[in-house]
Amino acid sequence: MGPETQTMQNDDTANPGMLWALDGEKLWNGKAGTADKSCADCHNDARVTMKGVAARYPAFDKALGRPVGLEQRINLERTGHQQATPLAYESRELLALTAFVAQQSRGVEISAGSDPELEPFVAKGRELFMQRQGQLNLACANCHDDNWDRHLAGSAVTQAHPTGYPEYRLEWQSLGSLQRRLRSCIFGIRAQPYDYGAAEMVELELYLMSRARGMPMEAPAVRP
Repeated sequence: MGPETQTMQNDDTANPGMLWALDGEKLWNGKAGTADKSCADCHNDARVTMKGVAARYPAFDKALGRPVGLEQRINLERTGHQQATPLAYESRELLALTAFVAQQSRGVEISAGSDPELEPFVAKGRELFMQRQGQLNLACANCHDDNWDRHLAGSAVTQAHPTGYPEYRLEWQSLGSLQRRLRSCIFGIRAQPYDYGAAEMVELELYLMSRARGMPMEAPAVRP
């Protein structure tokens, strides 16, 4: 980020992602589904109960026997406890709820991937990160490990530390999830993107979050 983008992110009155977070707070307190329950009915004040939660995701779900991302957890809570229909990926509502929950972990050190039950899934994510694919025959590592100190099409190549998702990207003029960004990268190397919520997407997300372990959460972030 340049100084102007950093300033935009750090000022809640200028950070566009806060518009989604504010919507998410309304959704948090609003009742939904045939159970006629709100998120707050079970979890009370998100500023207390959700602090540090996003820093642990993707997390292992014992019932499913696999990791789930924060968006998936929100939908599991909706279908299981609120008896409501799941929210569509990248919908305003799901991004808003995710941004509001993630906002409560600002400044908290990322700890995702530290659960021993996640070790095989972190390893699968790393394999995918290292795997060449697509017509350009590139792996994530070719950019984000080998060339992180360079630029691509005028933008800085980062070390793939997803500390701020969901984040507002100026190129999108919208808030978006980490999976949206991953699908964009995969499409860019002319490979077939995985579906939202696919096991491969969650495993790659988990590996990237584990690489950022110890770094502070900054969602909703602003990026070029």
